[in-house]
Amino acid sequence: MKNFLKLQFIAVIILLISCTDNDENPPAFPEGSTESVNLWVQDSLKRYYYWADQMPAKPDYHLPVKEFFKSLLAPQDRFSFIVNTEDPSSYPRSIRNMYGFDYTVLQRTNGEVVTVIKLVLKDSPAFNAGLERGMIITRINGKIVTANNAESITSSMKDLTVLDLSVGSWSNGTVTDEKEIKVYYGLSFEQPLLSKIFEKNGKKVAYLYIYDFPDGITQKLSQKFAEFKAAGVQELILDLRYNYGGSVSAAAALCSLIPSGINSASPFIIFKGNKNGGEVKRTFSQQIAYDPKALDFNTLRTNALGLNKVYILTSNSTASAAEIVINNLKPYLEVIQVGDVTLGKDMAGFTVEDKRKPQKIRWQIHPVIYKVFNANGAGEYSSGILPQVPVNEYVELPLLPLGHPDETLISSVLNGTYFKAVNKETSEGEVKILYQSDVPPIAVGRNL
Repeated sequence: MKNFLKLQFIAVIILLISCTDNDENPPAFPEGSTESVNLWVQDSLKRYYYWADQMPAKPDYHLPVKEFFKSLLAPQDRFSFIVNTEDPSSYPRSIRNMYGFDYTVLQRTNGEVVTVIKLVLKDSPAFNAGLERGMIITRINGKIVTANNAESITSSMKDLTVLDLSVGSWSNGTVTDEKEIKVYYGLSFEQPLLSKIFEKNGKKVAYLYIYDFPDGITQKLSQKFAEFKAAGVQELILDLRYNYGGSVSAAAALCSLIPSGINSASPFIIFKGNKNGGEVKRTFSQQIAYDPKALDFNTLRTNALGLNKVYILTSNSTASAAEIVINNLKPYLEVIQVGDVTLGKDMAGFTVEDKRKPQKIRWQIHPVIYKVFNANGAGEYSSGILPQVPVNEYVELPLLPLGHPDETLISSVLNGTYFKAVNKETSEGEVKILYQSDVPPIAVGRNL
């Protein structure tokens, strides 16, 4: 999982110094001790952390580093984390980044609980083992998944290196063709863009699925939009439903390719930090340029579609830079969001680490540093961005492949029925989402 938006800042040089000048009697600890590392963590957060004014005045420096870090965080902070670069086990783990797939536990109208594979990354361990989107998991390591044990089973999977899955296909309300599959822990490679061009009422509609926003993606985005433009595309569906985010610059590049009426001086984003960070405003051109591999704004604009409306498909897994795309396009065109409420990561940060040579502290801090806002100053969506058109992705099984014209969210747009989709399927709760392997428990209760 991409745990933070990447802002291309000049490398942050953090020296191991005493506490800030506000401390009359700063503590002194032997270099290399746990306490000295904790002091560095505290000093770093005082300087950069968005909620620095909420940090405890007298923390316990004798705690282990991870526990000390957590003791400094604000109660509302869901996303800041710290890792030890010498200890792989200290890095955040998820089913997706370990095995290359994600699943959702559903309760159907008859009360039956079903576990559905919703995402399989290309060239991942899960993909190579034969898993496909839409398959039903009947057992994980011999256990039947229920509403009560789904979270504990997922947690236990993060401590393993191989999964034994019983999977089958969904057909006429039942699971068929069950088989056993082993999925081994391993790496997943960079995910390709997926694009289609559909016909809708005599118009050409482009569909673009974007898994994440890595630096260096602008060339690929530009090529896709050049294809769309050459084909005479008049409408666009952006599929960001499983996009955790990534580079703000990549998100700005995507946004520059969609609306009409913007130029290099058009404002794109506002970052608001603590009293040290202040407020930073950037235009489209400025933000794109923070990615050294990016095409410049004017080059990107040669392939822009110049639309006045865009459809964006979302879920609880839509986060960070993907949410910035939704929010920051709104000042420039009509955004019709279809699907579920987003995760609510309305913030940005960069890595804080010891840049001394030789490096003396091996810990890396990934704190919340800024809240993000669009050109109109609109932001504050920590509870997620609500879709104008709520549609339950799981209302019909089996799940069809992403990009298929009959897939629930895509067909809701193509068939012009998206405004009716909420009437029966979601508001009356025919299909209830009980658990999602890629969504923090705090967000699961916000399903439609």
